[in-house]
Amino acid sequence: MAEISDVFFVDGVRTPFGRAGEKGQYWNTRADDLAVKATIGLMERNAKVPLERIDDVAIAATSQTGDQGLTLGRSVAILAGLPVTVPGLAVERMCAGAMTSVTTMGASIGIGMYDLALAGGVEHMGHHPIGGNADPNPRFVAERMVDPGALNMGVTAERIFDRFPHLTKERSDRFGMLSQHKVQAAYDAGKIQPDLVPVAIKGADGAWGLATEDEGRRPQTTMADLAALKTPFRPHGRVTAGTSSPLTDGATMSLLAGGGAVKELGLAPKMRMVSFAFAGVQPEIMGIGPIPSTEKALKKAGLQISDIGLFELNEAFAIQVISLLDHFGIADDDPRVNQWGGAIAVGHPLAASGVRLMIQLAAQFAERPDVRYGLTAMCVGLGQGGSVIWENPHFDGKKRK
Repeated sequence: MAEISDVFFVDGVRTPFGRAGEKGQYWNTRADDLAVKATIGLMERNAKVPLERIDDVAIAATSQTGDQGLTLGRSVAILAGLPVTVPGLAVERMCAGAMTSVTTMGASIGIGMYDLALAGGVEHMGHHPIGGNADPNPRFVAERMVDPGALNMGVTAERIFDRFPHLTKERSDRFGMLSQHKVQAAYDAGKIQPDLVPVAIKGADGAWGLATEDEGRRPQTTMADLAALKTPFRPHGRVTAGTSSPLTDGATMSLLAGGGAVKELGLAPKMRMVSFAFAGVQPEIMGIGPIPSTEKALKKAGLQISDIGLFELNEAFAIQVISLLDHFGIADDDPRVNQWGGAIAVGHPLAASGVRLMIQLAAQFAERPDVRYGLTAMCVGLGQGGSVIWENPHFDGKKRK
């Protein structure tokens, strides 16, 4: 009989993230092949897990068409060499796709239906611009259900500034600059590279190369640089390219397991899932979505925001993260938040990003046995937020000196 089970994040990997477009490193690489590389890399790293024991494969993409179509979980599983007996599915919740892959597979493990599952996401924004294949129902605008600007994420970010005037452009610029600096410091310390799976790439000249790190980082960024940037979403606005996540290609993949499988196979989990929640807000100001989803997840877990010792918040826009921190009374530069920088520097390949947050939190947990709980959270297009609270298996209860 099936039994309720703990849900463990055993491991996660990702491809290096590439700049979207013809000049990006993945322009000549298929989206599904990025997911295949991540899947192969993950299973090679977890050789104790028999491939035939994987109960399901969930892979998210926002634009499910072309090389991101054809039921990604199933097609990628076949291409990655998993047995034909392993099923798969595709997930779509815009930016929270991979996060939803994890929570959906995690829920299936939690009620004892699955023992082991793969969950991740991929987005090739070079091949599939956001909304490029969508045909929004005209009723959204005709019946004033949704403001036309709600489908432009930059416009929704500008509206956070409108609603909360004390969240200034200068604060947003500083957050964006520090994200660049923190990512480079993490690279220099060798913290990000261990979870990257190299990808063979073909240049415009036909020459082969290897993608080994995130493309497009700008570690030399200064406040003066950011102050001089244009505001593309509104004349005299406050959102710039320097405080937004760039258009990005990449894939992520994670291995989840129940308590029985962890014990049977001798696995060493990196995190335990405590709770998760999704919430809806007005699409016109979607960036505040993680606030109610985090409140719901905390309530489900019986925790307070003060119990969270590490935060991995997706930097779709700097203002979006700052609005959450401000709501919970956390300083913009709190050392618990995005220790190794975030999407402003490394990119946000929409449906892939949720698992990137988890990969980084898991690596930080290993360094911090004094921290018991961590949060991964993100805003989602069309007015949603997603949050997952995790427990650190290395927690020893000792305060850090």
